[in-house]
Formats: sequence, C-alpha cells, structure tokens
Amino acid sequence: MKEAMFFEKLENKKVRCNLCRHHCVVEDGKKGICRVRENHGGVLYSLVYRKLISENIDPIEKKPLYHFYPGTTSFSVATVGCNFRCLNCQNYEISQLPKDHDQIVGSDVAPEKIVEDALSYRCKSIAYTYTEPTIFFEYAYEIAKIATQKSLKNVFVTNGYTTREALATIKPYLHAANVDLKSFSKETYKKLCGARMENVLDCIRSYKEMGIWIEITTLVIPEINDSESELRQIAEFIKSVGPEIPWHVSRFYPKYRLIEKPPTPVDTLRMAREIGLEVGLRYVYEGNVPGEGGENTYCYKCKKVLIKRYGYQIIENNIVNLRCPGCNTTFDGIGI
Repeated sequence: MKEAMFFEKLENKKVRCNLCRHHCVVEDGKKGICRVRENHGGVLYSLVYRKLISENIDPIEKKPLYHFYPGTTSFSVATVGCNFRCLNCQNYEISQLPKDHDQIVGSDVAPEKIVEDALSYRCKSIAYTYTEPTIFFEYAYEIAKIATQKSLKNVFVTNGYTTREALATIKPYLHAANVDLKSFSKETYKKLCGARMENVLDCIRSYKEMGIWIEITTLVIPEINDSESELRQIAEFIKSVGPEIPWHVSRFYPKYRLIEKPPTPVDTLRMAREIGLEVGLRYVYEGNVPGEGGENTYCYKCKKVLIKRYGYQIIENNIVNLRCPGCNTTFDGIGI
C-alpha cells in the first residue's frame, strides 16, 4: 500500500478523500466508493499503487483522440477499480472487480518500467485508460512525471470526476484527455453512474481552463440519452466551453447490467452529428461504426476532407503546417 494523496484527517480517525468529487468520508478500516482507497488508523492508502492489471499498445484514435498526435500509438495502462458504477461499463471485469468481487489484483510493475516499455515500442504517449485513472492517481502521477522527462506525452481517458486540486497537480505532466459526458440529465447520471452531472461539467471546464487538450465522448444509448433535445443540450454545453473541442458520439452495444437496450441505430448517431454541427461545433465524429464516413475530419470552413479514417486507421492526412490545404484555415489540434 502507498499513502494516498489528497486527503484530510477528521475526528475519530476518519478521513476525507479529496481526490475525486465524491469527497468520501471514510471511517477507520473502511474504503471509499472506489473500493481501492482504504483508511488505516486515520491515514488513507491507495490499494492499487503499482498493481498493473492491463497494458496494451493502442492507436491514439482508440481513446478516442482524433486531434492529438493522430496516427501515433499510445502505451495504455490500468489498474482495477472505478469511482463510478456505470450499468453499461465495457470494462466491468476490471473496473468493477473491487466492488463486485471485493478483489484487488495486478502485477507489480514500477513506473520506470512502464515508461521504458512505452519507449521501446516507440509510442508517442502513455494513456491511463480502461478503468478510471483518477483512482490510481498516485501511480499515474509518478509514471507521468518520468514520461514527461523522456519526451512522452500523457493522456487520461476519464469520467471527469477529478477534483480541481488533483487536476492542477498533474497538469504539468498531463497533455490531453478524453472525457465522457454520459448524459445531460441529473437523474440519468445518478441512476446510470452513481454520480452528479454538475461535477462532470465543472471538471470539463477545469480541463479547458488549465490548457489541457480535451475531446468529449458521449455513448448514445437508446431511450436513455438519445433524444434530440438532450443531444442538443450536450452540444450546446460543449460549444460554451469551446467550439474547437471534438465531440465523439459513439454507438452503444448491450453490456454488463444494461443488456435490455438494443444497439444504437446509425441514424441516431447521424442525427447527433448533425445537431452538433448545427449548434456550431467544429468537429463531430461517429464512433463504433467504421466505414460510414463519420470518422473523417473535415475543415470546418470549406468542408474539405483533412484526415480520412477507417476505424482507428488513418487512410490519408491532408493537413499542411496545421492548415487546411483548401482554404488555409488553421486546424485545431496538437501534434498534427
């Protein structure tokens, strides 16, 4: 175990965890909502430090990040655990393991070894993904510091519940994030994830204010968040933060504890994309439907194809010096 960052001591050996926006008050001998941070005698500890459960080499587009060093690979790592309990979690076998089975497992891998492996495979970045990176913050933070010294970039794939304090701490070493915006309904967030929507919205604003490149993903689930009005609310919120922020609207497939809903119709994704563009977002992508054309990047001014994709693969990249070759409009992104 490693002593946790971001907690305060309270009376009777209780502690308050200030890493995520649940701000759990944890009694001695108990764990927080994430089930991977435990109070021992009035000191909070991380139970997943150096407990690697998954590592892979992924295209950065899989995160999905389409405007951050497109065409490169990212060394992707995770521990078990999550501070949400999403009914449709696609990685529930590892994210919900501490909650569903009271198990914390993983291989002891030093931060230096992860950086070394990322470099050996010629990855451009390290992605903290698959589960929620916030809950293994101490591990991610140490990896990210070493990675930055070696000219590697660091990426969070996150549910957007990190506190401002924690985000400000890792800011010098965190270069991009894809943040899930799962709904624009307080009731849906509570029922689907066990979280508060307003906290996610504030976290997204925090990323933008701190200058960390962000892209937003909404998994469009039939009869839950697929109405035209809710999709428009999401698009309008993203535009209020920044019209250059890419919005990924992704197809849902039945999973975990939400198996009664059908896969998202492609027409619904198309509607979401059209709404986003109509609202004024510059870049809207359809996810989990390869070959339909919604994966391509278009110039928001002249509509020329800038990057053509099939799935996570780039077929052609027409951007020249961060500009559209057709109308010379500056492209929004990093590492193009």
